[in-house]
Amino acid sequence: MDNFFNQVRQQAEGLPELLEVFTNCYNNTLDTTMKKMEDGSVHVITGDIPAMWLRDSAAQLRPYIFRAKEDGEIRELIAGVVRRQFQYICIDEYANAFNEGPNGACWEKDDPDQNPWVWERKYEIDSLCYPVQLAYLLWKNTGCVSQFDENFHKGVEHIFRVFRTEQFHEEKSEYRFRRKAKLFRDTLSRDGKGALVKSGIGLIWSGFRPSDDACTYGYLIPSNMFAVVAMGYLEKLAKELFQDKKLEEEARALKEQVHEAIEKEGKTYTEECGMVYAYETDGFGMYNLMDDANVPSLLAMEYLGYPVDRETAENTRKYILSDGNPYFYKGAKAAGIGSPHTPCSYIWHIAMAMQGLTSDSKEEKLAILRKMAATTGGKGVMHEGFHCEDDGKFTREWFSWANAMYVELFLDYMGYRLDIV
Repeated sequence: MDNFFNQVRQQAEGLPELLEVFTNCYNNTLDTTMKKMEDGSVHVITGDIPAMWLRDSAAQLRPYIFRAKEDGEIRELIAGVVRRQFQYICIDEYANAFNEGPNGACWEKDDPDQNPWVWERKYEIDSLCYPVQLAYLLWKNTGCVSQFDENFHKGVEHIFRVFRTEQFHEEKSEYRFRRKAKLFRDTLSRDGKGALVKSGIGLIWSGFRPSDDACTYGYLIPSNMFAVVAMGYLEKLAKELFQDKKLEEEARALKEQVHEAIEKEGKTYTEECGMVYAYETDGFGMYNLMDDANVPSLLAMEYLGYPVDRETAENTRKYILSDGNPYFYKGAKAAGIGSPHTPCSYIWHIAMAMQGLTSDSKEEKLAILRKMAATTGGKGVMHEGFHCEDDGKFTREWFSWANAMYVELFLDYMGYRLDIV
């Protein structure tokens, strides 16, 4: 076992039941999901699905940045994941999940038909933010720069092109997604164009949420918050590492524009909690008040580094961790946020971990860790969702992203925190 793990193990001797789950989850990603390719890049599967999600692969690797500070092999492994992510972005910047090779494997054959590299072509803002985040955090916390290859710079150009286009989705976007699906959330309305939004208000349109479910309204506020953070990262990289004045100014301009739009268009008033951030809006005055377990979420906005309006953020947290949120569930086993992506009354371990990571109380962090460790259905690892009355009922026996979130909360409780600024 590596030095970092041994150090954590010594600190956590008094928490044997939590340490056992930490050990299982910590080893999971490195031992079972990663494959080093001939070109030095690294393909990461999400767990029980053989594809690599741009979002999941970044979240899966984030806790290992702590170890990468002193372990050159892990450092280069994470850099290899970033290089792979940007290879994929250069192949199709609208896709969310990719195959190991151009083998044509896919969740379903969609319309229009996807590139043989593409497992699924659901356009999600966060899929383009997560690789930027991982590249930046690796550099900021370890000094590693090998992730910044030619594909990184080309991929950044793709990201800007998509975001600028999707600020005017109605007029400028050619993106369409149609699936002959049993579930309405797996396809987009209006012949694949998605629900109508008001263009040119500064927000970026997203077809799908980080759950891979279709948006009800096209302006997904947590993902726009993440875009603000990602643009800030590119601004800093351009200034401090690349010495690229054009990129610095472009990133700053988009960051400021989207942030201003969120604060103007992304809030609404509730009788229960006052002014809150909405989960989604259409720009015409319609709002979807909820939160989803998948990150980016409203619960995660400060974890991601979004510069919140403090009072609105506190009101929002109160709202989404209450019965006001239609996906907040309480039962004998736990209380927490679920998702329309899974059955009613199923709480997600990802959301439980995020509640702990964004809490100011060390006691609350420990209580959530204990709840997570006690709701594995006897498997000793995290799942996607579990029934709030019976953790033996769960979805996805093997879900690496959830395992990584438990690891991150455990490390946070032990005092390990990344520099995200």
